[in-house]
Amino acid sequence: MNIKIETERFILREITENDENGLFELDSNHLVHRYLGKEPVKNITEVQKNIKIIKQQYVENGIGRWAIIDKVTGEFIGWSGIKLIKETMNNHINFYEIGYRLIEKYWGKGIATETSIALVKYAFENLKTEKIYAICDIENSDSKNVLLKSGLKLVETFDYNGIEHNWFELNKSDWNN
Repeated sequence: MNIKIETERFILREITENDENGLFELDSNHLVHRYLGKEPVKNITEVQKNIKIIKQQYVENGIGRWAIIDKVTGEFIGWSGIKLIKETMNNHINFYEIGYRLIEKYWGKGIATETSIALVKYAFENLKTEKIYAICDIENSDSKNVLLKSGLKLVETFDYNGIEHNWFELNKSDWNN
């Protein structure tokens, strides 16, 4: 499966081994991981393992996290994508969750919002799902704002691995395409 989504400024495409340096820049930054509850990667080998996991998700689920590539410069910006969550989270199982992660120098430029809006459209038009979800740490106001601007509704807070998180949902019937 070779998915390519275009927005005004970006191309979202499958992550490949060629993205490992960009992914290392992204995931080795402790500020990027501030609200993620995990440690930054320490070497390129960890990134290579993560790429294999992501590529396996493409095979198993037909979707995953996709590289964000600037249309003008060709630069790797981060990733944005849809993941099938197969384990129970907040009393839900087997649901589509949207997410994003950007290299720090690209924060605050509307990239997460632009790509998240494209993800919502893709989910409802191509995955034939009636609902999509997202979560973020309750302290992460920037991510909360992205999700709200992308059309998702804040439904509740819940405990995720000992940390309070916001739970967002969007029904296809409420989607303003």
